Amino acid sequence: MSGSRMRLALAGGALVILAVLLPNKAEAQFGLRGGPLGVARFAVGHVIGMSRLRHARMAVRGGRYRSAALRSQDPRGAESRQPPNPAILRAALTAQAALSGWHGGRRPQGWWRHPDGSYGWAGPVFWPFAHDDLANAVILGHTTSISLYGYGDIYAAIFSPYAAKELAAYAAPQGRLARRIPSAQNICDVSDPAGFPADRITAAVQPNELQRTALDELVTAWLAARDSIRASCPAQVPASASERLGLMRERLEAMIKATDAIAPPLAKFVDLLDANQKNRLDALANEARAALASSQKDAQAASACAADSDPRYDTQLQRQYEQLVQQQWPVADIASTLRLDDIGRARLDVLQDTTLRTMETLSACPTKAAATPQARLTAVKARLETMLQAVNGVADALDDFEADLSDEQKAGFEAIGPKRGA
Repeated sequence: MSGSRMRLALAGGALVILAVLLPNKAEAQFGLRGGPLGVARFAVGHVIGMSRLRHARMAVRGGRYRSAALRSQDPRGAESRQPPNPAILRAALTAQAALSGWHGGRRPQGWWRHPDGSYGWAGPVFWPFAHDDLANAVILGHTTSISLYGYGDIYAAIFSPYAAKELAAYAAPQGRLARRIPSAQNICDVSDPAGFPADRITAAVQPNELQRTALDELVTAWLAARDSIRASCPAQVPASASERLGLMRERLEAMIKATDAIAPPLAKFVDLLDANQKNRLDALANEARAALASSQKDAQAASACAADSDPRYDTQLQRQYEQLVQQQWPVADIASTLRLDDIGRARLDVLQDTTLRTMETLSACPTKAAATPQARLTAVKARLETMLQAVNGVADALDDFEADLSDEQKAGFEAIGPKRGA
């Protein structure tokens, strides 16, 4: 059993949760199907009941997230003299943005949330904190900020939880809605609540004049990269799964281009540092990772990836498992609603298989951060390119599936997501 768990851990914490919570008979069937993909395929086809004992607590917590205002101005706590906790701020901002336009903003949380409380989709916006995540991963070595994005976000693009009217409210809120539901542009404008940590870098390495000039060039390049990512903010509400996958593609491409633009000035600045300054810069990342590791959410995320993890005794992991179960593929519902013929059903199977493979390819388990900022930037770019390849593969499978569907069938397919999220 320990060997099996080790293989599952490599495929991601979510799969570990599935393997442990399913009954022994199911575990035996995993071996016949083979590998983590077999685990995923079996699990998403079976709804496993989960305890709701902590529902009330989650409702209170979700209500606290919803109460946080998402404003177009800088949300970094100008009214408060105390600097906000970036993780709490991000969770509050994304929850407010993602849930304010969903089911009237009355739900405490959505099924597509990430384990840290944030959301990959906030209305029509994919990866709301794209620029901030790059800074966290490259400068501060927080790999989880990138690794949380994957299968769940692709699934949410195919089966969007938002109805058409709910998405329209994010395009140009009017009247009362404008005070409650942020526009897509406002969500994109607050994509870096923590900002680039130039002051922390300066305090750590104490740069000389030449190094300070190089750091200024890096900051300028980073801000330009932020603006280029913001430019990929959707101007129109995506009306179909194909368009949502297209938005994912554009967003990922913008992030990849940003890494290319950042690489030269980052290398120039780091290369100008002496050995002691580089050590202090590395210490800055080590301190940031230690602070994150000491937090409850990061410790639980790490335990989900451990080979000896036992989610039966961890409520956080149980919630992650429940979320994954909610993301099961509604194959029978789609086939009956769309009245698919044999060819259509075969194409649906290909779409399902292609998407499920991204669960294995895009493991949610964070890898150990590389030692230097340049190496971390290279790793981030590789992860983004892997995700872009996964999105492109799913988009191709979706195009094949929808090729011969009528407009009525396509409308029925689009209705699956909001109906299942009800």
